[in-house]
Amino acid sequence: MLSLRDLNRATLARQHLLSRHEGDVADVVHRLAGLQAQEPRPPYLGVWSRLAGFERDDLHAALHARTLVRATLWRATLHLVTAADFAAFRPVVAPVLEAAARRFDGVDFEAVSAAAQRLLAAGPMTFNELRPRLLEEFPGGYDRALGYAVRMLTPLVIEPTDDRWSYPRDPSFGLPAAPQAPAGVPALIERYLAAFGPATPADVQTWSGLRGLRPIMTGMDLERVKDFTGRELFDLPGAPRPDGDVPAPVRFLPDFDTLILGHADRTRVLADEHKGFVATKNLRVRAVYLVDGFAAGTWQIKRSGKKARLLVSPFGETDLSLLEEEGLRLLAFAEPDAASLTLEAVDAV
Repeated sequence: MLSLRDLNRATLARQHLLSRHEGDVADVVHRLAGLQAQEPRPPYLGVWSRLAGFERDDLHAALHARTLVRATLWRATLHLVTAADFAAFRPVVAPVLEAAARRFDGVDFEAVSAAAQRLLAAGPMTFNELRPRLLEEFPGGYDRALGYAVRMLTPLVIEPTDDRWSYPRDPSFGLPAAPQAPAGVPALIERYLAAFGPATPADVQTWSGLRGLRPIMTGMDLERVKDFTGRELFDLPGAPRPDGDVPAPVRFLPDFDTLILGHADRTRVLADEHKGFVATKNLRVRAVYLVDGFAAGTWQIKRSGKKARLLVSPFGETDLSLLEEEGLRLLAFAEPDAASLTLEAVDAV
């Protein structure tokens, strides 16, 4: 029987949030099965919170070496993943991506994808460059529908640049170097549990976008445990499940962090009464900080000239002195050229 704190500590251990991982950036991204990457900066901050000795140039170099890629994957959203994982798992989630594309009617999906692959074989393009070329081949089409179909149906990676967080506002997309090599749904489930378990089939489905996973998980060689509510959870044999009393240090997680989005039931990290402070009506997922393993508030960075401020919005009473050391280290990483770094409490937005 796992308590709420037991679940929390098991997940934090696998997310490398109890102690930072000792290794390289590609290794930690692999262990997490990727990091949400809707915007360029959050993956850098997510890795920083999980990897000992991490420097910005480590991730920048891995992206330029194509060891890591930023591409559409889990839940049809952008993620930072290893190139090998993208090759292995994009075919597995292809049904999710195809279903997302079919929100638009009247599109010949196979023809559009084939045209995009032919056009991009000549070199990467931004979607502002690609959409007019598609309209030349599909006159009368809706350019946004054509572009969205390409994003969902064609394996694409975003081309890194020398920008501060490796990507410009209007990035170019290209074809991946590695051929697709499907790994299979059981391998996807195992990778999920290694990064997020113990978990229910609904949790895996929420994270991946796939459906109908319970029969597959039931047939796999997985451990089964019960949580404090009586739910059955699946886990990898021998996976770490530290005691709920193990200390959990303060950690700052960026916008759209994979930990916040990784379960159908988020209460192992985020209390139900705090969800409204984190998930906004315009579909943003705010950055949060963890105290004793659980989300205790949101945060944002404000820059004015040479001054950088880390603004924290506690959900309740929080001793700011607990946040200062880790918070100012994060701020120094995010704003390395700032002359003044401060941490301040403000009301929630």
